[in-house]
Amino acid sequence: MLLKNIALHNYRNYGGLELATPHMVNVFLGPNAQGKTNLLEAIFVLALSKSHRTSKDKELIGWEADTARIAGEAEKRYGTIKLELMFSSQGKRAKLNGLEQRKLSDFIGSVNVVMFAPEDLEIVKGTPGVRRRFLDMEIGQVQPSYLHTLQQYGKVLQQRNNFLKASGPGGVDVNMLDVWNMQLVDLGVKIMKKRKHFIYKLQGYAHQIHQGITNGSELLSIQYRPSFDADLEQDEAVLFEQFMIKLSQVRDQELRRGMTLAGPHRDDLAFFINEKEAQIYGSQGQQRTTALSLKLAEIELIHEEIGEYPLLLLDDVLSELDQNRQTQLIETFQSKVQTFITTTGLESVNMSKLHDAGIYHVKEGNVTAQSN
Repeated sequence: MLLKNIALHNYRNYGGLELATPHMVNVFLGPNAQGKTNLLEAIFVLALSKSHRTSKDKELIGWEADTARIAGEAEKRYGTIKLELMFSSQGKRAKLNGLEQRKLSDFIGSVNVVMFAPEDLEIVKGTPGVRRRFLDMEIGQVQPSYLHTLQQYGKVLQQRNNFLKASGPGGVDVNMLDVWNMQLVDLGVKIMKKRKHFIYKLQGYAHQIHQGITNGSELLSIQYRPSFDADLEQDEAVLFEQFMIKLSQVRDQELRRGMTLAGPHRDDLAFFINEKEAQIYGSQGQQRTTALSLKLAEIELIHEEIGEYPLLLLDDVLSELDQNRQTQLIETFQSKVQTFITTTGLESVNMSKLHDAGIYHVKEGNVTAQSN
């Protein structure tokens, strides 16, 4: 997969930009607050229709502008595709090869990306919500139907919560609650099974990669932690019953608190290094290596799922990695994964190891290619 070009209009601090990106490695160089991260974010948004930095699309629209546009052209194994996203106060619209997409889930996955940024350390040491977001965005890239299920689950969850708040502990319509339970559990079971399958595959790649980075001294394992005692090895019918039993057990608590206390919206992940939980016992270096292993594992997993490598976005991370980790990262993407790197100085990038690298200077929302 190769992003041939990208165009921005009124996106963040870019009034207008048309940039060809023919190289396998594209290095964006410049001081902080000039627009380097905004450019990588735009590529991320073009793939997933949402930002990794904000949940508010209006923040993507430039100052004093009413609309923003991102467009790009990507070369895939079956040909070239054209992508376009428009943002306005009315929402966002997506076009694929010039045709407007009725559902965003039909657009997402047309281009695949893996982003690695300093804040990805939060996947290891941050809140469960960060880890769920990581799971959902990565699964959604390779299985867009998962996103539709997730959206439906979110709607049912909100409606069920509203019902619990309105009912209170005094008098609940049990029949109506059972209706909400059936819908919630049906969707929730599908999400949990997809997550379990994804984590199983991710674990296989991450374990091997982590051993390579640490020269075999550390064993990494990933554990899926559902919000209730669920046997995920069973089929959906058995898991459905387990989920329904859990909801019956917490019914009184839910009515008192006015919220749903079990389901995939409360799931979590745990990472273990040599059988010790990395979030609690891992050093900063071990946590960083774990995050790096996860990102490199994502690259291989996406390749397995769709048959080609994703784009790799490295936002100011090479300076954070020691020589061994940086070498491992470069060897992973070299010559097979088109990579976009931001940095404030080339001294933090081992340029001698990079082949087919283009350097671009970024200043105040303008990008110029460095001539050889």
